[in-house]
Amino acid sequence: MINDSPKPNSPSTSEPTLIGTSPAMERLRSIAARVAAGNAKVLITGESGVGKDLLGRFIHARSPRATRAFVAINCAGVTETLLESELFGHVKGSFTGAHRDKIGLFHLGHRGTVFLDEVGEMSLRMQALLLRFLENGEVKPVGSDVVSATVDVRVISATNRSLPEMVARGLFREDLMYRIMVVHLEVPPLRERREDIPSLIEHVIKNSSAPLSFSDDAMRLLERYRWPGNVRELQNVMEQLIWMGGDHVIDAGDLPPALVAAVDGTVTASHERRRLAADHLYEALVAGSCSFWTDVYPMFINRDITRADLVGLVRRALAHTNGNYRAVLSLLKMDAGDYKRFLNLLSTHGCTVDFREFRSGRAPSDRPIEPSFKLPSLKDALLGNTFRRSGTDPA
Repeated sequence: MINDSPKPNSPSTSEPTLIGTSPAMERLRSIAARVAAGNAKVLITGESGVGKDLLGRFIHARSPRATRAFVAINCAGVTETLLESELFGHVKGSFTGAHRDKIGLFHLGHRGTVFLDEVGEMSLRMQALLLRFLENGEVKPVGSDVVSATVDVRVISATNRSLPEMVARGLFREDLMYRIMVVHLEVPPLRERREDIPSLIEHVIKNSSAPLSFSDDAMRLLERYRWPGNVRELQNVMEQLIWMGGDHVIDAGDLPPALVAAVDGTVTASHERRRLAADHLYEALVAGSCSFWTDVYPMFINRDITRADLVGLVRRALAHTNGNYRAVLSLLKMDAGDYKRFLNLLSTHGCTVDFREFRSGRAPSDRPIEPSFKLPSLKDALLGNTFRRSGTDPA
């Protein structure tokens, strides 16, 4: 039986806010508020890090479903079997590890909202299951032949990929695209709304209660930077500055050198700018501010970072783990069960790096391992593409 009573932890008690006074954000806020009043399915698109999930929560919090559950899942961060189990639930014994019955997110989200992040990463089989659910609202758990419930949920989806292009390539179902894209909202990248940067910085600092302020030179640099990682990257930079501590005024010299170099023109090539973004991502991964499948993988698939960037990221991680690919999983915030998936990703895209050059007693073939484990140069990263598949760690 489905419990129709309102959830005790109502999202409306701390409604999410869309920060920014730029014309683009004012328009997005206005449209989102109107969309929230209805029940239409929404597709939110935009680059990685722009805040698509926040927009989804914004819509839910202002909808008639605000007192009900808001449940979210990243479709790129789980295997097909696990994703089906997470969405539809499973019965005991349906697969290895299914030790008891489990209720799925669609069931838990009854009368509320289900947010499907990175919906473009769903397999074709999962797309078919999602389409069937959207047509009849029936939940059939994994391992069961009977429908356990018929639910009423509002589905909000998000992706950083072009679904029409995926449809043309046979990677996404056209009928599903139209089903989830009744309303389409595009979140603009931060570089297209630079006037919002000061208010975003103020918001992050206010929430941290850190007594930080910025000199005019520092703020000008922050406003001129392109922010390839968008709001997520800005938040990461602010957290770094807050972590460094102090109640002083942040000057240009206190900002990350890579950011300053990119603005000053020391780094001008587009691929070098992306390399700097990958450098920020590595630091964020190690610090636990993001995860590989949630953040790095979407940026790679969307070409926000290049193959060379991914190779550089893997090389830096291998250097830190002494050539142990399994240890890299933990370092980059992946589960142990992602081992084969991670190696397949690297192999498929020509990004496999020979682990043996990072093992103790064996120096890399193109340069010695530096104790600081800085990201290798673009040349070194490109050389990483030439290693044979046999160099994959068998351990």
